[in-house]
Parts: sequence; C-alpha cells; structure tokens
Amino acid sequence: MRGLVAIPAIVLIGVLMGCTAGPATVLEQLVESRRLAADLQVQFTKATDAANRSVMADTDEASIAFAREAEQSIVAVERNRDALKALLTSLGYGVESRLLEEFDRAFAEYRQLDRSILELAVQNTNLKAQRLSFGQAQQVADAFRDALHAVASRSQADQWHVRALVATAVAGVREIQALQGPHIAEADDAAMAKLEARMIAAESTVRQALNELAPLVKPESRSTLVAATSALNQFETVHAQILDLSHRNSNVRSLALSLGRKRQLTAACEESLHALQDALAKRGFEATR
Repeated sequence: MRGLVAIPAIVLIGVLMGCTAGPATVLEQLVESRRLAADLQVQFTKATDAANRSVMADTDEASIAFAREAEQSIVAVERNRDALKALLTSLGYGVESRLLEEFDRAFAEYRQLDRSILELAVQNTNLKAQRLSFGQAQQVADAFRDALHAVASRSQADQWHVRALVATAVAGVREIQALQGPHIAEADDAAMAKLEARMIAAESTVRQALNELAPLVKPESRSTLVAATSALNQFETVHAQILDLSHRNSNVRSLALSLGRKRQLTAACEESLHALQDALAKRGFEATR
C-alpha cells in the first residue's frame, strides 16, 4: 500500500491524462475545438449542397445518390457537434457553448425539413410525368393522328365532313398534350383543376368526333377507325398516369421547400457556425497564458 501512496501526484495525474482520448492541455483542446468547428462548417455545407443536387437531379439514380451523400455529411455534422459540445463544456467556454446551442436548435429544424425534402426529391414524380408526356403519350397520340389521317385520305361519301371531324379529333388530343406541361409544373391544386376541366372538355370533343365519324366511313376504313379508337384509349390511360404523378408534385414541392424555409434555416445555421469560429479564434491568447 505504501508503494501506491508514494507515487507522486504529478505522475498519477499524468497517467490518468494519458488514459484519456481527448487533448491533454487547454491549448490542445482549443486547437481541437477549432478543428471540429471548421469541419462542422465544411460538413454542413457539403450536406446542403448534396441535398440541393438531389432536388435538382433529373434521374432517380442521381437523386438517390445525392440524398445518400447528404445523409453521410449530416452524420459527420452530428458527430462533430457532439465532440465539440463536450470540449467546450470541458473548457468552460460559455459563449461558444451558447453559439453551438443556437446552431443545434436551427439544425434540428433544418434536419427535420431536410428529411421531408429528400423523401420528396427521390420520388421524382414530376420528372416521371414529364417523361411519360414526351414519350409514351406522344407516341400513342401520333398513332391516333396517323390512323385518322389514313381514314381521311380515303374517298368517303362526305369527304369534307370526314376531314373536318378528323381535324377536330386530332386537335383535341393535341390540346390535351399541350395542357399536360403546365399541369406538371403547377403547384396549386385549384389551377390544376382548371387545367383538368379543359382537358376533360377536349376529350369529350374528341369522343364526339369519333362517334360522328363511325357512320360516315366506308367498310374498308372501319378497321383503321378502330385502330384510332384503340390508340385514343391508350393515350387516355397514359394521360391518367401523368395526372396522378403530377398531383403528387414531389419535385415541385421539394424545390419550393428548398427555396423557402430551408434557405432561412441554412442561413441561421451558417450564421451560428461563423460566430462560433470567430469566438474560438479570439481565445488564442487566453489559452497560451
């Protein structure tokens, strides 16, 4: 027992400090605090940048990859924040601790909003609706047009009437196509409803034109008219999918949130981090005394 008691106090303190993972001196702790604060700023910037790229990405793969990148940086932010909080408490730095708490409050709200934004961004419903509109919907609309033009090109009993009805039907489908773009970009439900009312009216006009065409065409043209009707049915199926995706509005909503409340929270977080780094920079002379 005497041997243990005889160990000099300074040696015992040195042994205990050597067993800790953190910096041993006030100056070392200050340097580590500065490093953590700087890396905290870097990781937060990387997180916001990756999240913004996820919102703006034009493929599911890119959106998901950027969302994962943002999440990794967020984990680094939280890790640095926790380590820095412990150091500031150990140093007794009240001002810096309060600044870190300010950041943490803004960051908590930022984090919650960012999760919602990224969940929306990776769905890419507006982009998917746009691809359908420019792709499959365009293809079946063209097939509808081609079939009706084939009917109109053949000699019928009332040729002028047939051509007028064909033109009316084709124009109606083109009107629906033209309205899909504004619908996909629209964020307001009431405005969407107005666009849809115009689409329904145009579809009704198309159906009426086809009904009037049926008794006018010769027997040899009826199969072509059936093909046109089939193409119209396919168009309406794809059109319904486009409207469903458009109503989910994931890209429009995620972008609106990113440009709105998230910008405010980002600015608040950055302001606290800059103030924290400035405060730590002023601690240099105190730590060397």
